[in-house]
Amino acid sequence: MNSLKLLREVRGTIQAGVFLGAVACALAWALASLALGQATGPTRITIDEAIQMALQHNHNMLAIMTTIQQAEAEETTANLRPNPTLFADWEYLPLGSPAKQNPGLYSGQSTNDYLKNNTEGDIGLSYLIERGKKRQHRLQAAKDITAQTRSLVADNERGLTFNVASLFVNAQLAESTIELAERDLKSFQQTVDLSELRYRKGAISEDDYLKIKLQLLQFETDYQQAELAKVQALSDLRQLLGYESVSADYDVDGPFDYQPLKGNLEDFQLKALQNRPDLRAAQQGVTAAKSQYELERVIGKQDVTVQGNYSHVNGINAANFLGSIPLPIFNRNQGEIARTRFAITQAQEQEKATNGQALTDVRDAYEGLRVSDKVVQLYRSGYLDVAQKDRDIAEYAYQKGAVSLLDFLDAERSYRATQLAYRQALASYLLALEQLKQAVGTRALP
Repeated sequence: MNSLKLLREVRGTIQAGVFLGAVACALAWALASLALGQATGPTRITIDEAIQMALQHNHNMLAIMTTIQQAEAEETTANLRPNPTLFADWEYLPLGSPAKQNPGLYSGQSTNDYLKNNTEGDIGLSYLIERGKKRQHRLQAAKDITAQTRSLVADNERGLTFNVASLFVNAQLAESTIELAERDLKSFQQTVDLSELRYRKGAISEDDYLKIKLQLLQFETDYQQAELAKVQALSDLRQLLGYESVSADYDVDGPFDYQPLKGNLEDFQLKALQNRPDLRAAQQGVTAAKSQYELERVIGKQDVTVQGNYSHVNGINAANFLGSIPLPIFNRNQGEIARTRFAITQAQEQEKATNGQALTDVRDAYEGLRVSDKVVQLYRSGYLDVAQKDRDIAEYAYQKGAVSLLDFLDAERSYRATQLAYRQALASYLLALEQLKQAVGTRALP
C-alpha cells in the first residue's frame, strides 16, 4: 500500500515538472517572439543621433575631412631639408691600349699605369645651406594653413548639421500631418456613415449626403499627400546620414512640440563670436597670410651652396672646396613679397566681413525665431480649442437640424485648416530655432 502511494506521489511530481517545463518553454518562446518583433521593427533615430550619423557617415563630409590630412602632409613637406648632391667623374679614359694608340708617347706603358698616371677622377659632395630660417618659416606657414583648414571643415560640419536638422523637422511635420489626416479621416468617415444612415431614413436629402461624401475626398487626399511628404523627407535625410548607415524602413523619433528658448540677442551674438568656425577660420586666415609674408621675405635671401671634391689627377691626390651664392641684383623676390603684403590686407578685410556676417546671421535668425514664437503662441493661446469647439458644435447642430450643411462643412474645413496651419507654424518655429543654432555656432542654447 505504501509503495502504491509512493508511486502516485512520484507520478504527480513528474507531471507537475512536465507542466512547469511546458509553461517555461511557452514563456521563453513568447519573450523571444516579442524580442524578435522589436528587433525587426523599423529603426527610430533622434535628431541628435541623426546629426552624429551624418558627421560620421556622410560621404561629402568624409571627403572634406581628408583636406586636414592633406594639409598635415604639406607640413611634412615644408619641414624637409634640402638633399645633398653627390657627384663623381673619371676623365681621359682610353678607348683601347694607350701603347698601341700612341706608341711614340706611351711606348711600353701598360694600361693600368696609364689609368693611374694620366687620367683624372673626381668625387664630391655639395649641399645647399638655406639662409634666413626658411625651413622654420615654411613649417609655420603650413601649420597655419592646417589650423585654418580644420576650422573650415568644422564650418562644413555646422552646415551639414543644420541641413540634417531641417530635414528631420520636415519629417516630423509630415508624420504629425499624417496623424492629423488619419484622425480627421476616421472622424469624418463616422460622419459619412451616420449621414448615410440618416439619408436612408429620410432625415436628410440625397444632395446633402453626396456633398458630405464628396468632402471625404479632401481628407483622403490630405492623408496621401502627407504620406508622400514623409517618404520624401526620410529619403532626403537618409542621403545626408549616409545611404548605407540606416535601413530603408527607418523612422524619426522625438517630440514634435514647442521648445521655449531663453536668452537675448546680445548674448547670442557674443556666443557666435566665440563659437563660429567660419569666423575662427577668417581669423586664422590673417595669421596664415602673415606667416606667408614672412616666408616670402626670407625667400628673398640668397642661399649658399658649399661643395667639397676629392680629385686624382695625373697620379696626384688633391682636394677642392667651393662655395657659391647668387648675386641679388635683379631678383630679390620683391614681387611675391609685395603680393603677400596685400594678401594680409585682403585677409583682414575678409575677417571683418565674416565678423559682420556672423552678427547679421544671428540677428536675422533671432528675429525670425521671435516672430515664429509669437505665431505659435497665438495658436496655443486658444485658437486651437476654438476651432475644435466650433467644429463640434457645428456637427452637433447639423445632426439636430439647427444649422445648414454648408455651415457644418465650413466649420469642418476651418478646423482642418487651423490644425494644419498650427503644425506648419510649429515646424517653422523649430526650423527657426535650428537656424539660430547654426548662426550661433552651437546647439547648446539656453
